[in-house]
Amino acid sequence: MAPRPIASATISFGLVSIPCQLFSSARNSQQVRFNFLSPDGTRVKQQYVDAKTGEPVPRPDLVKGYQFAKDQYVTFTKEELKALEAEATQAIEIVEFVPVDQVERAYIGKTYYLGPGKGGDKAYRLLGAAMRKTGWAALAKYAARGKQYLVLVRPVGAHLVLEQLHYASEVRDIAAVPAGEGEVLDAELSLAVQLIEQIASDTFDPSKYEDEVGQRMLEAVERKVADGTEITAPVEEETTAQVIDLMAALRASVSKSGESGSEEAGDEASDEASAASKRKSATGS
Repeated sequence: MAPRPIASATISFGLVSIPCQLFSSARNSQQVRFNFLSPDGTRVKQQYVDAKTGEPVPRPDLVKGYQFAKDQYVTFTKEELKALEAEATQAIEIVEFVPVDQVERAYIGKTYYLGPGKGGDKAYRLLGAAMRKTGWAALAKYAARGKQYLVLVRPVGAHLVLEQLHYASEVRDIAAVPAGEGEVLDAELSLAVQLIEQIASDTFDPSKYEDEVGQRMLEAVERKVADGTEITAPVEEETTAQVIDLMAALRASVSKSGESGSEEAGDEASDEASAASKRKSATGS
C-alpha cells in the first residue's frame, strides 16, 4: 500500500519555493496496545478530579495553568494560548546550510520523508542534487501545529528527508556523563579490534532483525482470541554480578567467533598484556 502524506509544506530556498508532502518514515504495525478493564471485563474511562474535593471535573471546565512555585499557578485561556502559538504557515524556511556530518545524532528527533508536491518535481530534484554535490544539509524553521520546529533537510539517494531537531537547550551535555577510568592496553585494544572485525558488516541491513517481544505479544493475543490459552511467563534464572577478566573475556569472544588463527593471536596478545601489567606493577604507576 502506497504511503499517504500526513501534511503539505513548502520549502523556501532563496526565491525558490518547492511544494512538498510529508510522509511518516516509520510505522508501528506490530505494536500491541492494551486497554484498562474492570474485573468484569468492561472498559474503564479516565476522569480528572479536583485534588482538594475529589469531585470529577468535566473536560470542558478544565483550565491550563503553569506552576511557577509550589502549588501556585498562572492560568491561560484558550484565546491567550492561541495568540502565543506559531502561525501554521507550513513553510520550511531554509536559514543556512551546514556540513551534514557536523549534526550530532543526539539532536535528531523524529524523521519524516519529503516528496515533491504538485509542480515541484524539478526544484525538488535540483535541491537534492545540489546538497549531494556539496555534502551540505539545510537547517530550516518549520511552523506546524502551533509550534515552531528546528529541522534539517538532507538528501537520501534521490529523495529528501526532514529531521526534526532538538534545540540546544534541550540536549544534555555528554561531558556530564562519566566516561570511566583506566588505561587501555595495546594488547586489549588489538583483541577488541579483532573481535569487531570478525562480526562486522559492510552494509546496514535492518531487515535481519525483528521486534521479537512485539511478535511474541501478537502471537499471545492471537492464541487468547482463538482458544483462551493462558499465558505463562518463563522462569527467570537467578543471575549474580561477576567481576570478569577483560583479557579472558576478549579472548573467549574472539575464539567463539571462529576466525582461524585467533587463538595464536590471543596468546601473543595475552603475553604482551601480562608483560605490560608486570612492567606497570614494577614501576608502581
